[in-house]
Amino acid sequence: MVAEIAEVTGLTRKDVNAVMDELSSIIERHIKKRGVGEFTLPGLLKIKTVKKPAQKARKGVPNPFRPGETMDVAAKPASTKVKVLPLKKLKDMAM
Repeated sequence: MVAEIAEVTGLTRKDVNAVMDELSSIIERHIKKRGVGEFTLPGLLKIKTVKKPAQKARKGVPNPFRPGETMDVAAKPASTKVKVLPLKKLKDMAM
């Protein structure tokens, strides 16, 4: 990808790598813990974080794979998920 961008734009690979590194650091600043929580690459995609709350352990839950049986579900700690959503322009490219 870096080589193709360098070839098409006439920039050196070093310049393209510098741009990619800066883009990576901008995305990191936006989605890290104290950041905004979302980053949009105009026309292509949106990256956002979704905070999932902790879940308590549960006992006697119906087993979806074996009807009639029950199972115990372990507790899960709170977590942050990263979602990447395509925007209209990217969806249109795939058609």
